[in-house]
Amino acid sequence: MAKQNVAEQFVDILVRAGVERLYGVVGDSLNPVVDAVRRNPRIDWVHVRHEETAAFAAGAEAQITGKLTACAGSCGPGNLHLINGLYDAHRSMAPVLALASQIPSSEIGLGYFQETHPDQLFRECSHYSELVSNPQQMPRLLRTAIQHAVGRGGVSVVSLPGDIADQPAPDDPAETALVTSRPTVRPGDTEIDQLAAMIDNAEKVTLFCGSGTAGAHAEVMELAERIKSPIGHALRGKEWIQYDNPFDVGMSGLLGYGAAYEATHECDLLILLGTDFPYNAFLPDDVRIVQVDVRPEHLGRRSRLDLAVWGDVKETLRCLTPRVREKTGRRFLDKMLKKHADALEGVVKAYTRKVEKHVPIHPEYVASVLDELADDDAVFTVDTGMCNVWAARYLSPNGRRRVIGSFSHGSMANALPMAIGAQFTDRRRQVVSMSGDGGFTMLMGDFLTLVQYDLPVKVVLFNNSSLGMVELEMLVAGLPSYGTTNKNPDFAAVARACGAHGVRVEKPKDLAGALKSAFKHKGPALVDVVTDPNALSIPPKISADMVTGFALSASKIVLDGGVGRMLQMARSNLRNVPRP
Repeated sequence: MAKQNVAEQFVDILVRAGVERLYGVVGDSLNPVVDAVRRNPRIDWVHVRHEETAAFAAGAEAQITGKLTACAGSCGPGNLHLINGLYDAHRSMAPVLALASQIPSSEIGLGYFQETHPDQLFRECSHYSELVSNPQQMPRLLRTAIQHAVGRGGVSVVSLPGDIADQPAPDDPAETALVTSRPTVRPGDTEIDQLAAMIDNAEKVTLFCGSGTAGAHAEVMELAERIKSPIGHALRGKEWIQYDNPFDVGMSGLLGYGAAYEATHECDLLILLGTDFPYNAFLPDDVRIVQVDVRPEHLGRRSRLDLAVWGDVKETLRCLTPRVREKTGRRFLDKMLKKHADALEGVVKAYTRKVEKHVPIHPEYVASVLDELADDDAVFTVDTGMCNVWAARYLSPNGRRRVIGSFSHGSMANALPMAIGAQFTDRRRQVVSMSGDGGFTMLMGDFLTLVQYDLPVKVVLFNNSSLGMVELEMLVAGLPSYGTTNKNPDFAAVARACGAHGVRVEKPKDLAGALKSAFKHKGPALVDVVTDPNALSIPPKISADMVTGFALSASKIVLDGGVGRMLQMARSNLRNVPRP
């Protein structure tokens, strides 16, 4: 039996770590690894058209499955294309192993063709980034990289010169055990007792939840019921905490709605659960604040804290709730629930008035119909920009749906690549890419990846022929819009030319039928919906310093628009308020 080379050993270790596919673009220094994948029946090579897509796809797969995923790029320009998607994966805490192939080891440092230093370049967007300089080093180095990605939640990068990948592998008879899942972290009794005492001494408590509440829905509801607390959430917490929630008061932040802002500012004690909410302008500075987070480096970096609790939200609440005295007064909770319902009543008309006759089509209406027609376990991938607004306002979570976007990194063009990674995890599950025309065209070449692999992703294209969020930023800053318009083709015709299902919608009455036909189609499909570029209404009190970079300095509500089925939930919660 022929001895393994380093590339084959590299691939074997990935397989033992649970990696099922490697996303990338083949080429020169990467060829030994790609050939090793070809000959290994337990892993697949996914040939995308751009390495940025490879990184986004791997990050999305990791977020859906919670398992280690992998992507790869050839030396120099090839692996540099990975960097944007890796930044996103890292900031989303998605465990991704990136292989950055390198030039021949004997030429490093001598200005060789396509020379870069990926072990240095990727350090800012990874927990671990190292160069394999000797075959003997590779097995331990790769296992260390895997442990960092899985154990700390984020990206690890291994730089591997092509000549070393082709050399004989070192003997590695022992299959060293690898970490493939993260443990829970329980705070100490001292911190739990301190938090319990603070809750007992507070009259009005608000919970504000982020993505760290994933898997802790029942525990959060139990605590809220015990202490009669309203619950607000950040965008990344929406899918985990909003559904089946009689304490819901909406979302805070630039895309926020409802009474979340009031609930966080009018309480005596604000408890931040699993959120690294970046917009400190929306956080109060005159109430007591406790933060619970599994990552200690997140504690206190957004606001002053009265208590920092290092722990997993689920385990922390399991220990905390039995120690807290039950509160009987609901005055604060009921007040916030009413404010929430009233706030939603005031904006819901934005997409209901004469919507069936409005041309170009209201994007709010598109998102609302999409929410109604999509499967109960659909995965939505969402482009940055106005699609974030529509997803935040109209997609209804239920505990089975997933909503993934570049919510921390804020990159354009993420939705289509993320849909690729999400769909590979389960071809039978509905995956919908909510794409803007700006983001879609940036990486439009990878629509061909859907066709090549017959991935049944449904692209719903919000086509307003502009960079809508950028126009908003310019408007608020008092600048005329410039460089924001797109001259677009008939994207449905482009989709059909690629071999996919494509339909263009210009009238509201045709929308539901077009979406239904796309969802019934067994392969990839694109619905090109021509939407109104002026759909967003801006309150007159906005000033120029309120929007720049999404870091608001003074505003409470910036975007005004409908909220879809959330109004129904708010009304239902309000009906459940006990009457005297």
